Amino acid sequence: MTDTLEILGGKWKLLIIHYLMMRENDMNTFNKIERDIEGISAKVLSKELKDLEANKLVIRQEQKTKPISVSYSITEYGKSTNEIIDVLVNWGQNHRIKIISE
Repeated sequence: MTDTLEILGGKWKLLIIHYLMMRENDMNTFNKIERDIEGISAKVLSKELKDLEANKLVIRQEQKTKPISVSYSITEYGKSTNEIIDVLVNWGQNHRIKIISE
């Protein structure tokens, strides 16, 4: 549990992974990710992407454009978190229903 929380814990990492999985065929530039994930700052996004890249969940790719642009994508290994994310999403939805209905 400690290892998992160290790699995936925090407010943003699973959101970033989920974002990249849902937009696997898109060009996911830093600015696009920052704009689309509400509330994340550039500093935090940069740190989280570096952490995810270090753990082989995300890959950073420099595009041969002028000026050079950078995009991020989910790795095959990163996709292994899909089951975890699905369980968390389902639990959150069920929790919301339970709280609202009481």
